[in-house]
Amino acid sequence: MTYETIKVHEAAPGVTVIAFNRPDAANALSTRMGRELLEVWSRLRADEALRCVILRGEGKHFQAGADLKERNGMTDDAWAEQHRLFEAMIRAQLACPVPVIAAVQGAAMGGGCEMTLACDFAYAAEGARFGLPEAGLGIIPGLGGTQLLTRAVGPRRALELLTTAAPFTAAQALEYGLVSGVVAPDALLDTVLAVAAQIASRAPLSVRGLKRVVHGGQDLDLPRAMDLELTIYNHLFTTHDRREGVASFNEKRTPKFEGK
Repeated sequence: MTYETIKVHEAAPGVTVIAFNRPDAANALSTRMGRELLEVWSRLRADEALRCVILRGEGKHFQAGADLKERNGMTDDAWAEQHRLFEAMIRAQLACPVPVIAAVQGAAMGGGCEMTLACDFAYAAEGARFGLPEAGLGIIPGLGGTQLLTRAVGPRRALELLTTAAPFTAAQALEYGLVSGVVAPDALLDTVLAVAAQIASRAPLSVRGLKRVVHGGQDLDLPRAMDLELTIYNHLFTTHDRREGVASFNEKRTPKFEGK
């Protein structure tokens, strides 16, 4: 499909790249972009061939947050309607059944930082900067940022970052556990594509099961979280891919997983 504010393409079998595509506006989140992201996340959720998704930005920046020029002068009703769209968009991203990796360069501020947090993990380019400035705008993060940041960095660090509304660097993001690595800008996409290719080479039912268990177990007590793990485990050992994985190991060859 053709989009106005995003680009979507398959970089490798099973690996889809979504790029914010408003570089002249630092890829700021507009109503149109929200609609297009909601559509693509909803469509990808039903794609059984999908193995991994990469989220990135065209131009110098990842995503600078909501388009405040568009929001300037909005009525409360219009603001609320737009935010309901954004809420649906971020929940659709969170519902993606395969790993989503952010490749962050330049600014990831406000909603851009929240969309990074809504990815399963992230890599950043040297010079990237992050922030949740909402406390300086009379609001708070509203796309899961308070909860996702707390889960990523812990409550003490999260409350400091949220209440100061201060930006932080890629190196600090790595120290806090927000990103998995910091690389040279010209190596960012290749680094993330290599990670995505490694994920795509694994048993797809295992990868989807792992995402479900890790996220689903966070809010359960340990016995119930282990029960969830066993539910997935007990299904997987009956699959064709488990048989293929064991056979390929013993035959010293690369497995050919089918997602069955």
